[in-house]
Amino acid sequence: MAEQVKWYERAGACGDVVCSTRVRLARNLKQYPFPAYANGRQKEEIEQKVKDAMLSGNSILSREFCFLPLEELSDEAAVSLVERHLVSPAYISDRKGKGVLLSQDESVSIMVNEEDHLRIQVLREGLSLKEAAELADRIDTLLGETLQFAFDPEFGYLTQCPTNLGTGMRASLMLHLPALTESGAMARIAGNLTKLGLTLRGTYGEGSQITGALYQLSNQITLGLSENEAIVNLSSIASQLIEEERKARHDLCETIPFQDKVDRAAGVLKSAKMLSTSEFMDLVSYLRLGLSAGLLTGTTQEALNALTIHVQPATLMASAGKALDQTQRDILRAQVTRQACAPIHDAKE
Repeated sequence: MAEQVKWYERAGACGDVVCSTRVRLARNLKQYPFPAYANGRQKEEIEQKVKDAMLSGNSILSREFCFLPLEELSDEAAVSLVERHLVSPAYISDRKGKGVLLSQDESVSIMVNEEDHLRIQVLREGLSLKEAAELADRIDTLLGETLQFAFDPEFGYLTQCPTNLGTGMRASLMLHLPALTESGAMARIAGNLTKLGLTLRGTYGEGSQITGALYQLSNQITLGLSENEAIVNLSSIASQLIEEERKARHDLCETIPFQDKVDRAAGVLKSAKMLSTSEFMDLVSYLRLGLSAGLLTGTTQEALNALTIHVQPATLMASAGKALDQTQRDILRAQVTRQACAPIHDAKE
């Protein structure tokens, strides 16, 4: 059987700026305390109920999902889930009593016993907020037929953190904003977004660093807004950011100094014998921009997205099937990158 194509290996709308879309729903079971207050037995019961709801013979999704108990995963496999944006970094810090339901193409992950009993997460390539929200809603409805979710007529869905009350929905976009970063505009933009009920976070979510000019744009308000209103608001702001980034790119890519940076980045990635994660992320950012601006040719945004996932430290070791020290990882990362970037060349050549 052919290997399932992953969601990040497909093309998406506005893929030059929007790498991915994520919609996440927080849900809790009515008859149990929140995870922070649940004991081991209760967490086991919650896990079993969710598994039964998703994987039972009557579930239309049963053939599309597998269950990964976090306690049984190696450290590398667990961290790789974070690197592929399937779980949050905090989720794997204590893996006892936790597990993930994962679709074959990795576009849907359901974290059990995270901050809430369930975190239903849908990932899509490019700008796909409406489609991701619709799929998350279908899964939520399916699970709701079996599970009783904690819901209050006044406050909506009840969540452990009050900031998630209401719809329990967080929608976010992974944006590649190298031109706005280069121009120093991001501080101003971040401040303006806060006033609009949105927030910019690091590449791996709250508390993480920004690498390769990749930012997570997400809604902050879940109470008092419908899911559709939150999606429309995020889409509108994203459209403005996309337009602003594209204009900044046009101006930036007209300059010889920046064209030189793009060509140098391509040269290093095609020839380096060792590459650290941070160096790779910085250099591949120039490749993404060079490709979208027509300065480079020979590969696709989807290929660069897939490469970025595959060369992350834990994912690299999981693919190699063995533990590697930092030097070994840097050597292997450079080897994988050289092969992937070999066809890339200056579009004017």
